[in-house]
Amino acid sequence: MSLTLPAGVALPVTASALVLAQQPGNGDNGGQGEDFGKSSPVGFLVLILFLIAVAFLVRSMTKHLKRVPASFDDPPAEEAKADDPPAEAAAEPEKKQPNGASPAKSD
Repeated sequence: MSLTLPAGVALPVTASALVLAQQPGNGDNGGQGEDFGKSSPVGFLVLILFLIAVAFLVRSMTKHLKRVPASFDDPPAEEAKADDPPAEAAAEPEKKQPNGASPAKSD
């Protein structure tokens, strides 16, 4: 199987390829003037300010990440203690007030 173009199609395809491959003339540089690609001192200052801001953000992030625990799972020993009520509260019965009001808690 050969991939050749018929003679009637080859000439227009070749001509259109030549037209599309031409470089722009001297009058049109495609918006690229003499100063294209050059930076100004203001742009350099903005770049420096962004780099300083990123440095402060990284510093803040590392401080916050140092405070994060290695695991958010509770150890088994602490879970057992948290499920049991405190011994002092269980041993001491609530006392009723003479006027029928519940005792005030001092938490």
